[in-house]
Amino acid sequence: MNTSLIAGAAGLAFAAMTAGVVADPASAQKRPEMEKCYGVAKAGENDCSAGPGTSCAGTSTTDYQGNAWTLVKKGSCEEISTPKGKGSLTPIKR
Repeated sequence: MNTSLIAGAAGLAFAAMTAGVVADPASAQKRPEMEKCYGVAKAGENDCSAGPGTSCAGTSTTDYQGNAWTLVKKGSCEEISTPKGKGSLTPIKR
């Protein structure tokens, strides 16, 4: 096999790998910061921490359960209104 062909193929492979690595940090910077928001998830739609008797994501048993959280864009949690009140950055007793 031709040595220059092998070197060219290796160079293309390296360029493709480094392009992927360089692209990832840029896309990560575009994602907004997120925070846990309690009391805003519908039953079964929480991200985690739904209290005693539950394991984690999707285990809340009631809408807007005060000890179940979901991730929301940072700074928006306490602005979210539900039929049971606003979202909270800490668990809510309901």
